[in-house]
Amino acid sequence: MCTISLCMIVRDEEDVLGRCLESVAGLVDEIIIVDTGSKDHTKEIAAKYTEKIYDFPWVDDFAAARNQAFAQANCDYCMWLDADDVLMEADRQKFAQLKAGLPPDVDMVMMRYNTGFDERGHVTLSCYRERIIKNHAGMVWKGAVHEVIETRGHVIYSECAVTHRKVRPADPERNLRIFEGLLRKGESLAPRQQFYYGRELYYHRRYRDAVAVFEDFLEGNQGWLENKIDACRYCAYCWYGLKQEKKALEALLHSFAYDLPRAEICCDVAQHFFDRMAWAQAAYWYLRALECERKDERGGFVLPDAYGYTPCIQLCVCYSKLGRRTEAEAYNERAAQFKPDSAAVAHNRAYFASCME
Repeated sequence: MCTISLCMIVRDEEDVLGRCLESVAGLVDEIIIVDTGSKDHTKEIAAKYTEKIYDFPWVDDFAAARNQAFAQANCDYCMWLDADDVLMEADRQKFAQLKAGLPPDVDMVMMRYNTGFDERGHVTLSCYRERIIKNHAGMVWKGAVHEVIETRGHVIYSECAVTHRKVRPADPERNLRIFEGLLRKGESLAPRQQFYYGRELYYHRRYRDAVAVFEDFLEGNQGWLENKIDACRYCAYCWYGLKQEKKALEALLHSFAYDLPRAEICCDVAQHFFDRMAWAQAAYWYLRALECERKDERGGFVLPDAYGYTPCIQLCVCYSKLGRRTEAEAYNERAAQFKPDSAAVAHNRAYFASCME
């Protein structure tokens, strides 16, 4: 059986680190903790699980810190987690099976990363991330923010998931501060970093600045396909923020120049028409969303609801508005197949029942 070093970078994580380490207890062979300047009880908590705790001065560079953690590893593979990540019980079992059966020629394991949830705990946002990487194989982290290890060699995909469970918000200014610090130094941003810089600008409602960065990113034509498609989406959100709705729709439609439509984009286009009570056009695009094939292995952020529940529940509304009640009820019941406990489904059922009285 292969051996795995868990390599983590932490800072002031006393409220979540124990939960994280407890969730992987007994599954990994070594735990490496690199602390970048904690002032709370983080290191004391870490010491309950490992003696391998190292200090590393924070230099506004996540890749540098992660590479430092990986450099301390002695096992066959390195695995990373953030302090607010956990392995749920079902995923602990999957992880044990994955580790027991991992072929020695595998260079990288991509695992699901569940990062968004609704009020009932259903996953609403996920992606695959490089999670387990062969040690001493020359693969390093790159990027001061939203760091990444380039996928190469023999890569396999696992259904074992890491669940991201925040208990408090991160510093909202940190990522933007790092990006703009790099730019002030005269450093150029690699395409991936450029995309994420644009996203940070969008989060800070600097919409015109964000559009300029995204458009420059797209014109460079060097970025990753999924980032290009997402850049179109974020451009649209910026144009909506600037009250330029025509440009927003054009940005969404521009994504089709890069690849086959994603359900997420089709739902965005549909929502554009839905918000303007253009029910037939909205229905058309929600139907297109249902036709899209979900391929998580492409690596982009996936909104699972876009491939089933969202178009169905919205088609119920569209067809009801169009006076096509039979189809409306049918799509409501189809939405229930995806989310039996949906409050919207229950509301619609009650509405249709009242219409029969």
